Amino acid sequence: MERRNFLAMSGLLTAFGATVPSSLLALSSSPEEVKKIDPVLLPSLAPLDDKGGMDIRVWVRSGMTNGVFSSVETAVAPKLMGPPPHYHHELDELMYVIEGTASILIGDDMIEVKAGGWHLRPREIKHTFWNASDQKLRFFDMYFNQPFEEYLEEIFHKLTAENGYEEGSEKKNNAIWALNDKFGLVFPEDSFGQRTEIMKQFGLK
Repeated sequence: MERRNFLAMSGLLTAFGATVPSSLLALSSSPEEVKKIDPVLLPSLAPLDDKGGMDIRVWVRSGMTNGVFSSVETAVAPKLMGPPPHYHHELDELMYVIEGTASILIGDDMIEVKAGGWHLRPREIKHTFWNASDQKLRFFDMYFNQPFEEYLEEIFHKLTAENGYEEGSEKKNNAIWALNDKFGLVFPEDSFGQRTEIMKQFGLK
């Protein structure tokens, strides 16, 4: 089975609350390498609050699926820009929008993904996202081949002012760039200028 079919199947399982069966692992592993995956119940929770900005909540951890994939819920406030355009050396991402509309830059194209829509972003393609609407945005991102939920938890919940990482400080910037190197996250030279242009074009903060 081609990799993209495997990604789509795994993503559908996440969206409908299922765990990844060991049979899917066989697509990328020999029988002797396949480890047992335990069933996991993920109880329903109230929708994630964007807190006036952006926040994430981890649902499926890589360790729960023997490293096959993980899943994170993201909430984005109205008129808010996401990260500077970037790409990943190893990570493939699959987005499922559950509320609002996600605006996405993928390569040189800008697209919109409305609630109920999916978007696959393979590795090595420059991309970013933002919320151009006056309504809140929520989506699930599914991450393949890398425990990217660990990166996001560091960025959103650990490298905070409360933990001694003041916004814009050298300490925080160094920690972020170390994470970027660790996870193969690359920001091309024009990333920050392009981010500023997108913010101006759509009136984002």
